[in-house]
Amino acid sequence: MRDQIEARTNRAVAEQLMDGDFVRLEGIERAAAEGVTLYMPVPKPRKAGVDRYAPKPRDSAAVGEWRQRMGTEAAKQVYKQRSSTIETINGELKSFRGLGPLLVRGLRKVQCVALWSALGYNIVHFGPLLLDG
Repeated sequence: MRDQIEARTNRAVAEQLMDGDFVRLEGIERAAAEGVTLYMPVPKPRKAGVDRYAPKPRDSAAVGEWRQRMGTEAAKQVYKQRSSTIETINGELKSFRGLGPLLVRGLRKVQCVALWSALGYNIVHFGPLLLDG
């Protein structure tokens, strides 16, 4: 996804906020190698009493830095921005734009529904800006 953003904007991504479901250690290491600062929650430990923000012995330097960074108040404030931007869009697309349970089959049809939903969202939210300009 980062590659697509950089190709479309002709700018390098410096920071990226990600959902906690996408935590992969390989991805953290790749982002660090590309100079990207990731903000995503550290999973809760399986054992009680373990500090999830403390680097583990088997962690690479990039993963250890991510764990420590996400334990800071500044990183938690940055991550909170995700909910005010992404979650409202997801909720609206699901509730009002047809991206709930899909009634079509096949990748091309699902892609068509997703694109129509995105187009509807963009027209509603950004159409007035085009008319004013």
